[in-house]
Amino acid sequence: MVVIDSQVHCYERDSPTRPWASMLHGPPEVTGDDMVAAMNDVGVDGAILVSPWTLYGFDASYAIEVHADHPTRFGLVKPIDTTAPDVRHVVADWASTSGAVGVRIMMVGDVWAQPDQPGIDAVLSTAGRVGLPVNLLCWGRIGVAAELARRHADTQLVVDHLGIIQPFTPPVPQDPWADLPAVTELAKFPNVVIKLTGACTLSQTPFPYPDLWDPLARLFDDFGIERCMWGTDWTRAVELLTYRQGVEAFALTDRLSENERQLLMGNTAARVYRWEPGG
Repeated sequence: MVVIDSQVHCYERDSPTRPWASMLHGPPEVTGDDMVAAMNDVGVDGAILVSPWTLYGFDASYAIEVHADHPTRFGLVKPIDTTAPDVRHVVADWASTSGAVGVRIMMVGDVWAQPDQPGIDAVLSTAGRVGLPVNLLCWGRIGVAAELARRHADTQLVVDHLGIIQPFTPPVPQDPWADLPAVTELAKFPNVVIKLTGACTLSQTPFPYPDLWDPLARLFDDFGIERCMWGTDWTRAVELLTYRQGVEAFALTDRLSENERQLLMGNTAARVYRWEPGG
């Protein structure tokens, strides 16, 4: 089984040469070497490395450096500034970057109250043309995501983090799955897949998080497991679980058949991002 973590982050310590834009929940540093060592320790073959917007904004230069050092282990996703006047060129240029497998839109702030934002059509249409999936951080914006999926049926959309607001630190909210019915409405759009990244942070029970499986089963039923991707969202989840726990909760459970496990933990990501470790 090829195991692909559909979202991890790498970053250097805050420094004058590569300053952080803000603070991120997680260790003070997780280099590419650190991430590869953690993956090797638990049998993860590769990962989709998402440049951390909170720290580096729209600058993916560190992710590019990590890929240069570990070209067979990471596919790269870059956050895109939808307000940039040359945004079509930015997306097209990223598509030609070594290791690039997708782009990301951060649907945060009041500007995302409506789906017709400046530059959004340009990002989605250009990404569709050049074959890049668009990752959407759209928790709290599921209705907007649905309209984008409808308007851009030829563009592959990837819903980050189950489309559900997740805690950065304990405790877990009392009703963490309250938005699940709205998320499942996205299943009617065939161009939408969903990442289970950070799912373990929604559990109110200790590892191996048995209370996850009933809500996840609703997603599997509505989307089909072939449209769902496992991932850890490492390092954002570090205050709630270890990397090993995030992997083994899915790798060792008896709630998945072997075929389901292969789809969820690697095959779907490889298909959606058109990338496999070692390639």
